[in-house]
Amino acid sequence: MHTLSPSTEKLLIIGSGIGGLSAAIILAKLGYHVTVIEKNKQPGGMLRSYMREGVHCNVGLHYLGALGEGQVLRRCFDYMGISEQLPLIRMGVNGPVDRYHFNGCHLDVDTFDLVDGFTAYAENLYAAFPTQKRQIRMLMDMLYRGARHLDRLDFLYTDRPADFWIDQTDALGRIFDELDCSPGLRAVFGMPSVFIGVPPAMCPQFFHAMTLASYLFSAWRLERHGTHLVDVCCRRLTALGGRLRTGQGVEHIRTGGGRVQGVTLASGEQIDATSIIGAIHPKAVISLIDTRDLKASYRRRILGLTDTASMVGIHALVSAARHPAADHNIFSIDTETDGAIRDLVYLQLRSSGLSGKTLLTLITSGHSELWKAWEHTRWGRRGADYRAQKYRLAKRLVASVEPLTGPFDGLDVIDVFTPLTFRDWVASPSGSAYGVMRSTDQLMSAALLNRTSLKGLYLAGQSVLAPGILGTILGSLATVQFVVGPARFRKEVRL
Repeated sequence: MHTLSPSTEKLLIIGSGIGGLSAAIILAKLGYHVTVIEKNKQPGGMLRSYMREGVHCNVGLHYLGALGEGQVLRRCFDYMGISEQLPLIRMGVNGPVDRYHFNGCHLDVDTFDLVDGFTAYAENLYAAFPTQKRQIRMLMDMLYRGARHLDRLDFLYTDRPADFWIDQTDALGRIFDELDCSPGLRAVFGMPSVFIGVPPAMCPQFFHAMTLASYLFSAWRLERHGTHLVDVCCRRLTALGGRLRTGQGVEHIRTGGGRVQGVTLASGEQIDATSIIGAIHPKAVISLIDTRDLKASYRRRILGLTDTASMVGIHALVSAARHPAADHNIFSIDTETDGAIRDLVYLQLRSSGLSGKTLLTLITSGHSELWKAWEHTRWGRRGADYRAQKYRLAKRLVASVEPLTGPFDGLDVIDVFTPLTFRDWVASPSGSAYGVMRSTDQLMSAALLNRTSLKGLYLAGQSVLAPGILGTILGSLATVQFVVGPARFRKEVRL
């Protein structure tokens, strides 16, 4: 607990993704003098979209859950003061939110629609798996419990949060085994865990429930793009008196007397601080600290954490007459015979803002072996062979989904990003897309990442609790609770 009053405490946040920006807004609202430091010229991290041929291409923001009035992410946005500046489009109104296509014929399901609402979702499960009614009832009961815990934010507001976690950490795969679920039911119900980079076999049930329940509460797309959300957050931060410094990264976290004292920037400038939040990957944070200033056991624990896999993304323009924007997402999924998900391609068709053109986005696993030749290079310096490799993969991926969509007329691939893009843009080791893997086999080693062994140093971002906008903001709230103390948090941060 800090002895300094909020009005005198200077707090620095390293990284301006949604983790850094949400933590900054909340702490500025509580009266802290907050400065966010971003190494890139533009803030936002993976949240930010980028322009290609006049089109905004999203990287880490494709749709959002639980943004309906009174729902958990909407309450977070309301508290941050940004809801009214974010025009939204609700998904699942006239059809599914997600449509799953399972390739091959070894499952007891070919397609499945994830629809809006818990009851409608359960009905689709019963229709798809009529011999699995007992299993579905048990899975839905588990999901309802997780949804209630999520909606109440029990892990932030209960007096005994550890009891909540103990009750919610069984592996989804073990639950499937105990219930004797069919391969198809395992594949369908387990799909949302893949959205956070954890295979269902080792995904704690709460993280799966948090992801699935958020979209069943309600699913939304931004009417605009990721950069608009970044800009809204930045304006809100500055309106609260916070500062944002871009274009120069932190080279070193200075310490003394067992606590943080400030940072040194790449230019050599020093900025003093009484508290620092590293809202970048934990391994990147500890690389900024002298070895002698951090407990060896803590450093080993962080460096030993397994990260989620990387991904590749493709943005292309296609004929709007042949392929109009769709208000649902499509997944092309390869599975093992037991229902385990081997690989998938995420597909989204949305308006490009250009006449006669739809923006096609495809996202799949990182294919890390393809980029080995360029692992020691930096962005913008990889040459023609790298570009050729990217576009060969793009061609293969487009061909792989055309059995579902039909041939893409007028296809124009405008960008391909790879694990190396992630690595260089947001300092994510090996280009990990979702940060630290929140799997059952490293729950203890990944626990309480928000608080470090160095006084005044905290962590935020997608690695501290869960990825996604909701998971990352909830992680920021947990970090703020550490900074201000649980009593003040529960009194003043009412969601």
